[in-house]
Amino acid sequence: MTWPQRQREGGPLVPVSLLTGFLGSGKTTVLNKLLSRAAFARTVVVINEFGEIGLDHELVESSTEDMVLLKSGCLCCTIRGDLVDTLRGLTARKLGGTIAPFDRVLIETTGLADPAPILHTLMSDLALTSAYRLDGVITTVDAATGDATLDRQIESVKQAAVADRLLLTKTDLVPPAQAMALSQRLRRLNPAAPIIVSRQGEVDPASLLDAGLYNPETKSLDVQRWLKAEAYAPTGHEHEHGHGHGHDINRHDEHIKAVCLTVEEPIPASAFDTWLGLLLAMKGPDILRVKGIVNIEGFDGPLVIHGVQHVFHPPLQMKKWPGNDRRTRIVFITRDLDESALRDTLRMFTRDPPPPLESQKGTVSA
Repeated sequence: MTWPQRQREGGPLVPVSLLTGFLGSGKTTVLNKLLSRAAFARTVVVINEFGEIGLDHELVESSTEDMVLLKSGCLCCTIRGDLVDTLRGLTARKLGGTIAPFDRVLIETTGLADPAPILHTLMSDLALTSAYRLDGVITTVDAATGDATLDRQIESVKQAAVADRLLLTKTDLVPPAQAMALSQRLRRLNPAAPIIVSRQGEVDPASLLDAGLYNPETKSLDVQRWLKAEAYAPTGHEHEHGHGHGHDINRHDEHIKAVCLTVEEPIPASAFDTWLGLLLAMKGPDILRVKGIVNIEGFDGPLVIHGVQHVFHPPLQMKKWPGNDRRTRIVFITRDLDESALRDTLRMFTRDPPPPLESQKGTVSA
């Protein structure tokens, strides 16, 4: 990892939200409802094909080959080539004045998509990181079929595990107890993501947006709100609900663990750098998402880290701590990797070495 210079907090980067969810989970209905809201008047929606999401005709103001202007002021565009080209093209058009200025981007994925590659792109492409910042991942989950989908489709588990907001749809089609059971399952899978209920696709945009590290109200970094380390219960009881039920033990989400690693003392920079580098090299595909605030020796403020699998956003050094708690707190969402493995490997690089044998003479009884 390249250690950063102190960076300014916030900035004019355009926030990008990722809307994902498995096939049939209600993304299209939710998206059409959102596009009619005034909160999206200065938003660009990036989708694969207009025909695939079925834009409501009454929302459309005008249309060209690759762009649709909605009556709300929202602009929709299709992915041309790849996501990088599309977002670069939007920036160029905005600077050239050929499209209206926009304040936000919403990317809608296909139902089978693993969100990780898109997050990689947003976090690692230099042309994009100079113009855009990841705000959050919004994942739709069907209350009627969500349990079965999570059982059978690992993609749906990944989509829920990396979410910053979980949007529960079609709750009107199931008994309240079924929706509650699914909510509890999602909470175990992803403790920190708020679960928001959508009825007939309706949802308050404010509950979905501004989920990132940057708080637009205070125009500063809000690490506590973003990290939500307190949502992660102490480990040791993660899978009690599955024991004794063979079907449960074999579910995909039984392999996904959400933990918060806490370290009391400051960590040497070289030790943390080495540990994280080796962890990513050895277990990168099994680390679905990482968020953390790290107390590095010699730094006045904490280091904020954010990664998806083996790709990390450039670390951000804050000028000062956001509160009195100066412990390192790193939230991991992993596959088949528990907290003991994370903690033990970190201790290998940070604990004091044992004294040399010469200094131990006379300490052992005859």
